[in-house]
Amino acid sequence: MKRIFISYSHKDETWKNRLTAQLKVLQLQEAWEDKHTHVVTLVAWGGVGKTALVNHWLNIMEQQGYCGAQRVYCWSFYSQGAEKGKYVSADEFMQNTLTWFGDPEPWAGDVVQKAKRLVNLIRKERTLMILDGLEPFQYPPGELQGYKGRIKDHGLRTFLKELAGNQPGLCVITTRESLTDLTDRMDFSVKEILLEHLSLEAGAQLLGKLGAIGPSKEIMQAVQEYGGHALALNLLGYYLHDVYQGDVRKRDKIPSFTLENKKSEHARRVLEAYEQWLGDSPELNILYIMGLFDRAVKRGTIEALMGNLPVPGITEQLMDLSEEDWQLAVTNLKDANLLSKIDPRKRDVIDCHPLIREHFAEKLREENPGGWKEAHSRLYHYYKNLPEKESPDTLQEMEPLFASVAHGCAAGLHQLALDDVYFKRIMRGKGYAVHKLGAFGADLAVLSHFFDIPWSQPATGLKDEAKAFVLNGAGFDLRGVGRLQEAIQPIKTCLDLQAGHQDWKNAASSASSLSELMLTLGRVRDAVDYARQAVSHADKSEDSFTREYSFTSLGDALHKLDHLEEAEKWFREAEALQMKREPEYRYLISIQGFRFCDLLLGQGNFSEVEDRAENTIKIAKKYGRLLDIALDRLSLGRAWMMQTLIGITGDFTKAEEYLNQAVAGLRKANNQEFLLRGLLARAECSRWQKKFKVARQDLQEAQEIADMGSMSLYLADYHLEAGKLCATEDKKTEIIFACPYFFHDASLTRR
Repeated sequence: MKRIFISYSHKDETWKNRLTAQLKVLQLQEAWEDKHTHVVTLVAWGGVGKTALVNHWLNIMEQQGYCGAQRVYCWSFYSQGAEKGKYVSADEFMQNTLTWFGDPEPWAGDVVQKAKRLVNLIRKERTLMILDGLEPFQYPPGELQGYKGRIKDHGLRTFLKELAGNQPGLCVITTRESLTDLTDRMDFSVKEILLEHLSLEAGAQLLGKLGAIGPSKEIMQAVQEYGGHALALNLLGYYLHDVYQGDVRKRDKIPSFTLENKKSEHARRVLEAYEQWLGDSPELNILYIMGLFDRAVKRGTIEALMGNLPVPGITEQLMDLSEEDWQLAVTNLKDANLLSKIDPRKRDVIDCHPLIREHFAEKLREENPGGWKEAHSRLYHYYKNLPEKESPDTLQEMEPLFASVAHGCAAGLHQLALDDVYFKRIMRGKGYAVHKLGAFGADLAVLSHFFDIPWSQPATGLKDEAKAFVLNGAGFDLRGVGRLQEAIQPIKTCLDLQAGHQDWKNAASSASSLSELMLTLGRVRDAVDYARQAVSHADKSEDSFTREYSFTSLGDALHKLDHLEEAEKWFREAEALQMKREPEYRYLISIQGFRFCDLLLGQGNFSEVEDRAENTIKIAKKYGRLLDIALDRLSLGRAWMMQTLIGITGDFTKAEEYLNQAVAGLRKANNQEFLLRGLLARAECSRWQKKFKVARQDLQEAQEIADMGSMSLYLADYHLEAGKLCATEDKKTEIIFACPYFFHDASLTRR
């Protein structure tokens, strides 16, 4: 039997017993026993008791030998970090979980491959999986219209949808938002449990067990005043016991204040009172330290933070503290429910409820900005010096550098963190993290720290050129993970900034990016307009490569608008510029060459495409460009497939080989947009070979990518290919679209 415990937020036993009485535990037990239920979501705001409920149920399951579970695995996303306004990546969860379930190469493949491998491992034995605190990965209300509750990370979304489809065990998820990605399976394989706040009777019983004394009417009134919020009532009960001998009538001495977030106001009222009561004490210093982090903290990190000189208002009371007094302070905080209970296997780690962490972080930022910056500055240097290698090679080795960036930005050292850590050591000046590791999600999470408002307002501490750099990087990463609608804003802001400074070279690049983005979204005329703007800026820059790239952007947009003759003219001009600049290259290379090949394939110039791609792939391999290699193979696969269809070649063997290599390479490059194109091409090839099951699998994945990214252009291609597949199988009744799809651009045509 394997088990990982959530070392976080163990609440009072009486609260757990009350939850059991409210039948929530029974609902979990019924879900476990129901072979048709694969996922349960517990939905409630922070502090209501989701984690407590799950922990109580796990304890009951343990007492009963886990009721047939062969493996129990729990993961808390709270302990990974979810600072408000910052993007988080599921890479850490995926790699650690794959490792735990025995995957021999947890780093291999793209996010979808990892997700499917993990699901297959889970399906081998009856597994109980707990995912605690999923909301950092969900779109909150108002962030993106129509996306509320949807999962941002494509790999994590695929994992949960696959798990909800079929598995012998159960996955229990706690979150603050309903999981809308699984709505279609709700009440079938997915169950949602909404947790309400405590009733007056339950709240009164809880306060009584915590030591609150007084007239029952007063106790009931206290529960009502605190909205039945479980965490707030726990804190209130402990506070009254510690400070006023349990007298519930003294609760009027707890300050009342208004917060924007009404749902956590009551808990924060008690935390404010605790802060005043603790005064200048080691306990309060420890709570302030928790506010510096977005995850559990190791004792060694705290010692590094303390250094030789105290951080004003944060570590002063800890400097000369004996080991016995340190343990006493930690114990006092745990007894007051302000720190989580210790995981026996991690005695050097302390953690607390996210609301407690958020409260003390806000207090430090607002009331002790000097101490806040000094503490984060020390942590920036500590994590910066932690890796053994100056330039780490893997994401796991880079983790301290990611933390260094986060603390450096919190200290206001945005430019320093960008130059010395992000650009020099994470990206190595050449985009290492994304181009070599394909880590778009992890890179986006790091970049989020360089924004005051993601993804529109870079930090004020950055230089203008640095602001443009992070805006462009965010747009690039958002496109890479398939979040195209969100990518528009940072690229537009970047373009305006660059044009305003007459930085024509980079402005042309941003305009080209917008053209490509609009094209994928189905806004073809907008794509042409931005491409013409890119050409104009590029001409002003007088930079040869920038002009070449912008010419191919315009050619590609015109191709999709069916202006083939003008499109080819721009491609030929781009190629002439490249040959003048680099005579050793006969053909357009990289994405530029792929775009031209796409046009030539549509014109039936299959042999020319084959010649071009075989030539350019040698260049791509020479420089190890993952995406370029994959795109050349995609062009070759399509060329061989089309030649087979017209009888030039005997079978689809060569086409299938190239397309398989292309899809594998595109997964490794981790670019969702181009992966989608590879999947569509391979699905077509499988259809011609009557490998219908394989074709459907590729089409399903292509649809998921296109749908999540609102990729209208490729959704059209998907529906066309799906219809052809149904017709080929002679299943005409299945040629039904799930929903009508309306394009932004009425002139869009697909040939």
